[in-house]
Amino acid sequence: MRIVRVNTAEGAMWGATDGDVVRRLPEGPFTPALNPSSTLGGLDDFELLPPTVPSKIVCVGRNYVAHAAEHGADVPTEPLLFLKPPSAVLAPGGEIVLPELSKQVEHESELALVIGSRACRVAEDHAWNHVLGVTCGNDVTARDLQRSDNQWTRAKGFDTFCPLGPWLVTGMGEQTVGHLDLRCRVNGDIRQHATTDQMVFSPAYLISYITQVMTLEPGDVVMTGTPSGVGPLVPGDIVEVELEGVGVLSNTVK
Repeated sequence: MRIVRVNTAEGAMWGATDGDVVRRLPEGPFTPALNPSSTLGGLDDFELLPPTVPSKIVCVGRNYVAHAAEHGADVPTEPLLFLKPPSAVLAPGGEIVLPELSKQVEHESELALVIGSRACRVAEDHAWNHVLGVTCGNDVTARDLQRSDNQWTRAKGFDTFCPLGPWLVTGMGEQTVGHLDLRCRVNGDIRQHATTDQMVFSPAYLISYITQVMTLEPGDVVMTGTPSGVGPLVPGDIVEVELEGVGVLSNTVK
């Protein structure tokens, strides 16, 4: 199932798509059973909003060997965690705003997991039970600030630095998600291309590891790391993150 959040005359609403038709999810997606009801309209009739409203966004650094290598960094022996603020979330089609404080902003295409039920100190073999679905993510980064600061909050935390979407896909099994094609294009040129089986730490392992530290709430996002090929963004660019089985997240840069 594809779950969307759309902007309507009555405000933001959750929906499920049946082809190009959006049917309302009156109780939202974080319920034991997803029961679409009345038809809201056609998918093209609405502005898409981010497919989740997280209380936090937990990110993983250097989770692809080649990405660690391109920055001359070691591959961590344990997941390297950092946070992005919810205010960084950007809708599909929205504009990534380049801040005046940085001269080198780069894209980072990622598989993003959306949590469906509260997860605290979960075992790895139960972790996938807490995943509602997956979506495309872009961990936009001010690379110069990341290098100059002793921690990554500023470099990763600017408004618009976490595009998510275009929708949330449910029903993908753990094995399927572990073998997806992931690409990033800028102005149609492929910058990044990898498969999720190249991750150092699997999605289930990451969820288990994170929840030994902090509780993940429904709607929270886990960004699972980016492959090699990250590069600069400049005003006027169109950056696309494409994830097999999900779709294309497209944003412009200004």
